[in-house]
Amino acid sequence: MTNPTAAMLVIGDEILSGRTRDANMYHLAGEMTKLGIDLKEVRVVSDDADAIVEAVNTLRARFDTVFTSGGIGPTHDDITADCIAAAFGVAIDVREDARALLAANYASRGIELNEARLRMARIPDGATLIENPVSTAPGFTLGNVHVMAGVPSIFQAMVASVVPTLTGGAPLISETIRVDRPEGDVAGPLADVASANPSLSIGSYPFNNASGMGSNIVIRGSDGDLVAQVATELRGVFAGFVG
Repeated sequence: MTNPTAAMLVIGDEILSGRTRDANMYHLAGEMTKLGIDLKEVRVVSDDADAIVEAVNTLRARFDTVFTSGGIGPTHDDITADCIAAAFGVAIDVREDARALLAANYASRGIELNEARLRMARIPDGATLIENPVSTAPGFTLGNVHVMAGVPSIFQAMVASVVPTLTGGAPLISETIRVDRPEGDVAGPLADVASANPSLSIGSYPFNNASGMGSNIVIRGSDGDLVAQVATELRGVFAGFVG
């Protein structure tokens, strides 16, 4: 049976400008691999409403699950929640359960729940809140789209909140073989093995360090026995050069 699929939409000018390095894709990819959900596509878009709406609608139609990262904070450029509402054609407003969470959190810290902070309680109609144990302000799920904060610690906590609700497939198994030969030397034999095993993902990743040039060959698939079999075959093919 084919594994479920997922996509990720990273939102924010700060990512595209290079001011912030995204760490959330790396975390999500690892969690999806463990769960047996194939992360098939990652897009990065600016804080542009039309671009966000278009990307959300394209990805949610193409993949089983979509995760967004960024743009749900208290500032004027945090427009993700509004864009999700527009993509689904629903209204958005401050929701009482989200407001109550924020009110209790800020009251306990002696901080005013002002108009800017209240923006984080604006939730599209029909959405389910995603728990945020780090800073309380919730994410939300609407349809097959999970909307999460961009701050890595909060994103990771929200992913942990969502994972129990997801239906996965067969977890992906991977094995890496180091071959002390450049890619040009391994490409031909590797292509033959990959062609004979279409159910596996077989990739070559070159390196060049103090010990010389070489290639890390990574075999990935849901059939652990087949992954091990092909790894053994490749070690034989490149006998004498396996590190």
